[in-house]
Amino acid sequence: MFNRPHFKDYIMAKSIAMAVAFLIVFSILFLYFIPHKDEAFIAIALLTLGFSFFILFIYRGAKQIQKELTTINKYLNNLEKIDKIDYKTHFYISEFEEINQNLIKVLKGAKKREDIKQRYNAKLKLKNRQRADMISAIAHEFRNPIASIMGYSQTLQDDSDIPKHLQEKFLTKIYNNGNKIETLLARLIMWNKFESKETNLYKSKFDIYRLASEVKQMLEESYKDRTIQLLGSSREVEADRTLMEVVLKNIVENALKYSKDIVIIDIQDTDVSVTDKGVGIKVKDVDKVTKKFYRSGTHSWDNSMGLGLSIVKTILQLHQTKLNITSKEGEGSTFSFMI
Repeated sequence: MFNRPHFKDYIMAKSIAMAVAFLIVFSILFLYFIPHKDEAFIAIALLTLGFSFFILFIYRGAKQIQKELTTINKYLNNLEKIDKIDYKTHFYISEFEEINQNLIKVLKGAKKREDIKQRYNAKLKLKNRQRADMISAIAHEFRNPIASIMGYSQTLQDDSDIPKHLQEKFLTKIYNNGNKIETLLARLIMWNKFESKETNLYKSKFDIYRLASEVKQMLEESYKDRTIQLLGSSREVEADRTLMEVVLKNIVENALKYSKDIVIIDIQDTDVSVTDKGVGIKVKDVDKVTKKFYRSGTHSWDNSMGLGLSIVKTILQLHQTKLNITSKEGEGSTFSFMI
């Protein structure tokens, strides 16, 4: 198969062939028209030297141009793999210089498109992973209450002679599990609104101490064997009352779930805090527990689909504040914020 010559080899072959041809022609002319042979040979030698310098000049120029063309070809061959454009070379010829500048623009444009593509793919992978995590979390959280509802319902349906007090107990269990499912669905709907930027603040002035008291009473009805202590005094704030109720309920309920001792709500000046004496959080997990769908992989910390504290964090950000967490594993945690 015929191998095409490189640019430098082609130019040199043509230049040498032309130089040799001209040298032969002029040598014959010199020998024919110059009567003195010594002078003719000196003229031929000078002509040969001149052609040699000319060929050297052509060689250097051709070598430089071939080097630049090789560089261009290298960029074109590795267009998909280039991480950084470092191309400041200049050509002898104006047209080549324009090609060089246009190529740089093409490379920059291709790199920009590749960066956009990679960022889009990364976001897509993250969304897909979050969707998979959400489905897994929903399945995990809904399985137990649904199984309980089906189990108690089946028992009531199969045995009509169950004593009335057991029937009432089973119906209470069914109601409580149904209420848990409703709470989980409400949490998912709220999270979806936050994700789609559909949530607006409806601020009003209210007593946050009174709101905390209402949350305390509500949760004590659900956790009848637990004690919630409310400290502090009345203080009026301006915020979205409904969302702040969600914040307090989620934080206190987390404290109740992961501790067996008293849970303390403290309202002091601009600070609101909830303290428990529970399992605590590992140092490496403190910054992770407010992330969406985060699950530590152990039974010592699991924040209900990984949405509870994420929703708290988002609501507080809407109020221009943040959730602070201090915790010591095995001793308990304090969740606090300023408002």
